[in-house]
Amino acid sequence: MPSFLSWIAGFFKSAEPPPPPVSEARLFNPAKTTGQGETPKDAQSHTLQLEENLFCWLLDTGPSNLRAKLNPSNAALQELHTRLTDNKMEEVPRQPMTLPMLMKALSDEGTDRHKLTQIILGDPALTDQILQVANSPYFRTGDHTIESVDQAVFILGMDGIRNVIAAAVMRPMMAARNSREALFAQRAWLWGLTCARAAEFIAKLRNEDASALFTAGLLPALSYITIRRELQRICRALPGAGEPDVALIRHALTRYQWVACQLIASEWNLPPKYHAYLMAAERPAPDQEQTTLSDGMVIGSREVLRHAHQRNLPEDDLAKIVHLTSEQTNRVRAALKAGLIEGARG
Repeated sequence: MPSFLSWIAGFFKSAEPPPPPVSEARLFNPAKTTGQGETPKDAQSHTLQLEENLFCWLLDTGPSNLRAKLNPSNAALQELHTRLTDNKMEEVPRQPMTLPMLMKALSDEGTDRHKLTQIILGDPALTDQILQVANSPYFRTGDHTIESVDQAVFILGMDGIRNVIAAAVMRPMMAARNSREALFAQRAWLWGLTCARAAEFIAKLRNEDASALFTAGLLPALSYITIRRELQRICRALPGAGEPDVALIRHALTRYQWVACQLIASEWNLPPKYHAYLMAAERPAPDQEQTTLSDGMVIGSREVLRHAHQRNLPEDDLAKIVHLTSEQTNRVRAALKAGLIEGARG
């Protein structure tokens, strides 16, 4: 029989989040662990803790609310599963009209600044969004305001404008529709943008396609707002269901985040490499040394939580689940920190 002192010690010991069922997807899926003596179970424990901290912040709640048990036969979850499986989601954002033309122009090395500018100006709403994003702390390279699309292309270059376009296309889809989702939408956008920038910076260090990984890094945040809105639709249609609680939302996000990402990528006819990036982040191959998107999401999530003064992953544990040197990690974090600070001031 345990002593009173051991019972007290166990009571005050911080509880780790219970691992999800094997069949359930996780947000963070590191490939091989890098720390000596580390096992896949150790890495999973670190990433689950970071994931729980992130959901507490996104949903503005505490761990106990997130861990509330759900009925496996929950009608709302069953309906969400059916809609995803049958491709009948009502909230999946449709492909922006100018996106195919823009992607074609950006992938063509012969496209000049003038041609790209004309394509963008053909969509007034996109033009406004691009100027707003280009002048945000994450993208603006100097103190002067960018006042025209042509100036944005000139200052940011083709690589820079690719990322601005990706963010500008997705930003309106992430805007809150009402006061109930305002805080979630705001935090999800900040998280998505930070993870996307982290993936972009890491891709540059590894000589990978930084622009494509930036876009892929935005998709999880877009999938979150999509799933939450679909779940709200479903619950409102169910007798006596009302608004979904945080445990139900978290369960839906955790289970279907990567499915929704792939669905959006398909809906937008994104090239196969985007699907490959998402798959590598969801299910890294057994012999895979690194996955840039997964590393970017881990570092981006940690920096967002740090900036918001939330519970976080300890410094030593971060080094065990990202596949970067200390110098590389510090460079990525410094760049993200600067953007978060400037964004808060703005």
